[in-house]
Amino acid sequence: MNSTLFIIGVIGNIISVLVFISPIPTFWRIVRSRSTEDFEAAPYVLTLLNTLLWLYYGLTKPDGLLIATVNGFGAVMETIYLVLFLVYAADKGKRVKTAKLVAALDIGFFGAVFAATTFFIGGLDMKIVVIGLICACLSVFMYGSPLAAVRRVIASRSVEYMPFFLSFFLFLNGGVWATYAILDRDVFLGVPNGIGCFLGGIQLVIYAVYRNSKVGCQSQGTHEASYDASTSLLSSYAGRHGQNDVSTHV
Repeated sequence: MNSTLFIIGVIGNIISVLVFISPIPTFWRIVRSRSTEDFEAAPYVLTLLNTLLWLYYGLTKPDGLLIATVNGFGAVMETIYLVLFLVYAADKGKRVKTAKLVAALDIGFFGAVFAATTFFIGGLDMKIVVIGLICACLSVFMYGSPLAAVRRVIASRSVEYMPFFLSFFLFLNGGVWATYAILDRDVFLGVPNGIGCFLGGIQLVIYAVYRNSKVGCQSQGTHEASYDASTSLLSSYAGRHGQNDVSTHV
């Protein structure tokens, strides 16, 4: 790994770590109120799946250390968020729904990918291609999810549902990792993050157009329940509804 690639990868790690810790205020609120209120678990379940898959990709690919480190950190953080979500679920139904999602996606789907690529796919190159395709598809899906907020902003002429820092970090995170991917000639990392950078740029333009619009604001709780990033790779969800923080992925 050359020095330029390494430096860009480190910068990408720093930005992604900031993205992964951004939901902390949301979960501090959940802990204080001892309830998940109207927040949904799906964004965190999908972000955990995304980070696990990219962690696996980074560990499988030669010189994929910087991809693995940041997604390993992200997987730990998302696991903590989900544990808190299960502990403080507003009702039994929400707790059961969350547990089923975790079992089906984070354990079941990831386990199936791991087993299939370990036992049924021969050759390192083919394994990297399969894992990379799965990671790229999920990341594109997650990066595209905030477009629902763009439609709402245009319809309401208010940026209430599209926080600036969410759009900014989608743009910045996608741009840095797309640059890393170009230098590393990694199409699986480059395509979703290039798309993420482009979509983040669109959101910044939309924000600039409508940021001075005067529209009646809803309560903070409704705001947070209406739009959730994620991220994210990720955190990009994917039916994301549950936080007003930046949540994306590598």
